[in-house]
Amino acid sequence: MAILRLENGTTYTQLADISLELAKLNVTLNYWPIENEATRQLLKQASLTDEEKEIVLTSLDGYFEQLKQEAGYQARDLIVLHPEIPNLDTLLAKFERCHTHADDEVRYIIDGEGVFGFVFPDGSQGELTIQPQEYINVPAHSEHWFHLTASKRVKAVRYFTTTAGWVPEYTETVIRFPSLTAV
Repeated sequence: MAILRLENGTTYTQLADISLELAKLNVTLNYWPIENEATRQLLKQASLTDEEKEIVLTSLDGYFEQLKQEAGYQARDLIVLHPEIPNLDTLLAKFERCHTHADDEVRYIIDGEGVFGFVFPDGSQGELTIQPQEYINVPAHSEHWFHLTASKRVKAVRYFTTTAGWVPEYTETVIRFPSLTAV
């Protein structure tokens, strides 16, 4: 399950407590189970072919249909990151700086884990470790950053209303949160 660590040393591990803290940012966090056994087996592989990615996406399309109807999402894809990907650190570096997007950043982590960092309205910072079967929606214009955990592995479904609004717009905010300096 997700773990929220705040700059002041407070740690939350219960979804209800985490959701209460994230409500200050209008960030949504949900648990979406993966019930399809064939999908769970595919997710055990380090990498996936394009055909296997489509099988996984199709098996999870119930969630996509829900997002289409509720919020107008139009597209989805599956990103698979692991240490054997050439230039992985270079690819990830652009998200490790504090930034915003013109559109919501929506992720459904289906394997591995990633960390979203946030700047709260009072200027404090925190980091949320997202684990398998967790869905997050970071609203447009929210100051945040992202990095992988030490395993450097994640499989995530990305949902888009439009891909044009997903380009990072960097802010001048310095990340003070200690975990990034340890990565």
